[in-house]
Amino acid sequence: MSPNAGQPQLAVEPEAIAAAAKPAAKPTAAAAESHTLLHATQSLLYIIIVAIFIITFVFQPFRIPSESMEPTLLVGDFLLVAKQEFPFPKDALPFPATPIQRGDVIVFHYPIDPSIHLVKRVIGMPGDHLRLRDGHVFIDGKVLDEPYAVYRPGPADNYRDNFPRLGNPDPDVSSNWWIQMKSLVNRGELTVPPHSFFVLGDNRNDSEDSRYWGFVPASAIVGKPLLVYFSLNQASKDEDAEDSDGDPGTETPATPHVSALPRTRPKQPRTISGILNFARWDRVLHVIR
Repeated sequence: MSPNAGQPQLAVEPEAIAAAAKPAAKPTAAAAESHTLLHATQSLLYIIIVAIFIITFVFQPFRIPSESMEPTLLVGDFLLVAKQEFPFPKDALPFPATPIQRGDVIVFHYPIDPSIHLVKRVIGMPGDHLRLRDGHVFIDGKVLDEPYAVYRPGPADNYRDNFPRLGNPDPDVSSNWWIQMKSLVNRGELTVPPHSFFVLGDNRNDSEDSRYWGFVPASAIVGKPLLVYFSLNQASKDEDAEDSDGDPGTETPATPHVSALPRTRPKQPRTISGILNFARWDRVLHVIR
C-alpha cells in the first residue's frame, strides 16, 4: 500500500508552477536612477549638516583687510579660525583645545566695539610686567625674542616705541585706556591684570593695538587662526573704497573680515601682473605661526 494512501492530495495548477519558476523582474533603469539620486541627496544633506555644525561650533572663516599683521598675514588672506568656546565638552573635539600662550595669533572682539573682529599676536600674559624700548618688548626686564616682528621705516613716535609713556598721550589713544593704564604702571612697566592679554601687530610700526586701546579680556577671544585656506591679491577694503571714487563697495557676507587696525595705509600701485595673478597660490593651506 502506498504510504500516502488515504491522505488528501493538493492539486497544483500549471500556472502556479510556471510563476514559481519565473525569475524575479529586474528593476528598471528609471527605478535604479531614482535610487541613486536618493542616496546622493542624502549624502549631500549629511555633508551640509556636518559643515554647518563645524562652521557654527568649531571653525569660522575670516578675511584679512589690512597690513598690521604683515608679513605673517597679508591683505586678502582667508583664515580658518579654531574657536575657543564650544557648547559641548572639549573632549568631544577632533583636536585638543589648547590654552592661549605668548606668541599665539588670536582673533577677538575689539574691546571698544565688540561687533568688530581683530587679529593680533599675544605678547603679554596675565601677571607680566611689560614695557617697550625702541620698539622692542621687555617682559619682566628681559627682552623678548620676536622673530615674527618687523619694523618698517616710519615717522618717529615716542609713545609707540617707548611704551608706556605717561606724558602727553597719543591722540589715537582711547581715553578710558589712558586712565586705566596710569593705575597699572609702576617703575615704567605695565602690569597685565588677570584674565587679560596684551596684544601687538607683527607689523610693529603700522598697527593700532593694545598700546592704544588696552587689554583683550579672555572672554573676548574668538579663537586661533589655523591656516590660510585661500589668499587674494587685493587691497584693503579702505583702499578699494578710495579707488572706486567714493563708492564704499560691498563685502562678502559669508566671510566676515577681521581687522588689524593699521596705523597708516599707504596706497599701493596696481600692476598688470597683480590684476592677472588674482590669487597667491603659494599661500593656500599655509599654516599660521
